[in-house]
Formats: sequence, C-alpha cells, structure tokens
Amino acid sequence: MAREQTRELHIDITAPALGPALRRAAVLTDGALSDLYIDRVDRPTLAGAVIRGRVARIVAGMNAAFIDIGTGRLGLLPGADVRLPPAGGKGNPKDRPATRAQGPIGTALRSGQTVIVQVKADPVGAKGALLSMDVALPGRFLVHTPLAAGIHVSKRLGQGANAAAERARLTTVVRDAVPSGGGGWPGGWIVRAAAAGVPAEGLAREAETLALDWRGVVRAGDGAPAVLLPAPHAGVRALLEQTGQPVDAIRVDDRAAGGQDLYAELRRWCDDRAGDLLPVLARASAGLPLFDGGDLDGAIAKLLRPNAPLPGPTGGGLVIERTEALTVIDVNGGERGDPLAVNLAAVPEIARQLRLRNVGGIVVVDFINLSRPPDRERLVLALTGAVADDPGNTQVYGMSRLGLVEMTRQRRGPSLLDLVAPEAPAADQNDALM
Repeated sequence: MAREQTRELHIDITAPALGPALRRAAVLTDGALSDLYIDRVDRPTLAGAVIRGRVARIVAGMNAAFIDIGTGRLGLLPGADVRLPPAGGKGNPKDRPATRAQGPIGTALRSGQTVIVQVKADPVGAKGALLSMDVALPGRFLVHTPLAAGIHVSKRLGQGANAAAERARLTTVVRDAVPSGGGGWPGGWIVRAAAAGVPAEGLAREAETLALDWRGVVRAGDGAPAVLLPAPHAGVRALLEQTGQPVDAIRVDDRAAGGQDLYAELRRWCDDRAGDLLPVLARASAGLPLFDGGDLDGAIAKLLRPNAPLPGPTGGGLVIERTEALTVIDVNGGERGDPLAVNLAAVPEIARQLRLRNVGGIVVVDFINLSRPPDRERLVLALTGAVADDPGNTQVYGMSRLGLVEMTRQRRGPSLLDLVAPEAPAADQNDALM
C-alpha cells in the first residue's frame, strides 16, 4: 500500500558568522518540520560515545565513581551502572555476558582501574557527563548490547496475529545471524520496530557491523583515557533514527562548512552501513541555503520562544517555561469553548514541541481543567499515544486533581535552548554531579 506522507531529511552545517557553527538535521513530513537534530561543531556531543576511562575516585556515600574520560572533566558512574567483567577474561568475545555489580561500588571498582564506559548524557551546568558500563551500540534496525544477553523485540511492533508472526520471524533471523556459541557474537540484541519487514540479509549485515564495532573496543585494551567509538553527530543520529522508515530524499548542504565535506562523510557512512540510502542521498543544489527552503530557519527560531500556537483559527496555544528542576507547559484555550477539545488539540503539539526542543527530565503539563473522570482518562491515553514513537523514552504518569499531568522524557543531549546559548564555565570537579 502506498505511503500517504512524504518524508525528507535535510542536513547542513551553518556558518559561524552569526553564532556558533551548528550541524543540523531536519525531518520534514509532508513539508512540515517533524523532528530536529542539532549539535555544535565547537562543542560536539559526547552522548553515545564509548570511552576507555580510568577511575579517579570512588564516593561511597553516593555509591558512585568519578571517571577520568580524557576531556578534562570527570564523569559520574553510578553504582547501578557498574558491570563486572565476565568470568574468564576482560570482555573476550567468547566470554559470557557481564553481570550487574552487587553491593557497594567499592567492592567492584578501585581507584586507577581502567573501565569501558558509554556516555548516557552530556554535561549539564555543574554536572559532568553521566556514564554507564552497560554499553548499547545502535543501528537502524538493531541495538547491540554486548554485555547483556538475549534477543528482545520492541514492544512498539504492536499486537495481533501479524505482529506475533513478525516477532517470531525477527527473533529467528537475529538468532540465526548471531549464534550465542561456537565462536558466534556474544551479548544481547534489541530488535527495533523499524526492523519489521526488513530482509534477513539486511539484519545480518547490520548485526555483523555492530559486533565488529564492539570487537574493536575490546581489542583496544588498557591505556590512557580515550574515545574508542565516537558519539554520532546530528546528521548520523538522524540517519540512525529516521531511516528505518522509508524516506524520499536526503539532501546535504555543506557549502558553509569551512572545508568540512559533510556530504562525503555521510556518503561513506551510508556506503558502510546503509547502502539502500545511497540512491536518495544527494548534495543540495546551488541556490538558496537548504534550510531557507520552506523557511526551516524561521521554524527553528520559533522553537526558542516560550509560546507555541495551536493549529486552527480560534487561537489558543502552549506556554513552555523551563526551570532548574523541570519544564512546565501551560495549555491556553483562546476562544475555544470545549475544554476537552482544546486539550486534545494540544496533545499532538505538546509531543511535537518536546521532540523539536529536545526537552529532557521532568515535564508537568497544566491542561484546562476537566471535571469528568472519563474525559481525564481519554486525555491521558491520547497523550500517551502521542509520545509513543518519540525516540527519547517518554513516560506519562497520569493526571492529578488539579489537572496536572506528570511526565518524564529521557535526556538526549543539551536542549535546543542550551545549544544556542553561550557555554557556562565548567564547575570545579569536586562539585560536579554532587
């Protein structure tokens, strides 16, 4: 059945003349901005990087360790994210999966010890990078968890007989591609919903690529703190997360890149990991900058404002305010008379704004008050459905008597507002993450 929507991916690098140079990737669905990835060229993200670090000190009271990751600023490794090496070696591909550390962190780690960690979240304010030893290597269709075990198929694949049959097929395909013994690839695998319908050979190729990435980490051995697998920048993150579904065009504009050939870099990435994307990957044609088309620059500028209008002619909108502890979203109805209708109209825009602004942490939504419990339940269900496909794991916890809905959204690097703001001075390491 033909797709009803068109999807395009626009990727560029901005010139540094009017502010920090940015790598940007915008997803356009039927010409409208639906997802946005941005990072700074002078302050690239660490989120997702796999790093050989060294334990700088252990803080028993926090049950955590500060790790030297070679950036001049210590990261924090909570005790819950410590993994003990598998029996028989230091991560040899034929070893059993690592196990979660039990008891105080001081019984599992010691100062000066070399550890392989992955950055879960970039430094924010006085807090250093948040780290984990539970490494996850993402692909378009699979996620390799080399220190875990088993094959897990995404719940987003849905229910019903067809979904059950596809789950069984995917499990069999991955199991056959990555046998657990006899010299096969170790660890666990998460099968993404985007893998539905993907041929077995495509999944096997991606599994092999991810497994080889991890083997390269293992072979690096001991040494000074260093990045072993770099964090994917905005363009690569968009390719990983947005091309599991069909995409009509990928256009790259690197005319303002100052010598950085972004198009060539992305073409090499596709050639190595996503050959099916090469026919739709193209350098932007001469003329206006790519993001001027459809006024993408204007749409991004609006995301820096606290107000976001709701669609329709009767007014109403969202007011989005960030505090130190959480983000608050207030729903205003304008001239609309039906509170439930206004709230339901606000739901998709709330989900969209969370993604585009890259809001993370605690979110509280102040909806227009609803007196009937069935209406409240309908609204919460609608919001839960609207955020279900968000790549940033988003949880909706229900509505209070005051009409406030509490949510959490996974932190995925700095927010859009932080990316365009000046960098704050780094805090003293003794205060980081305390």
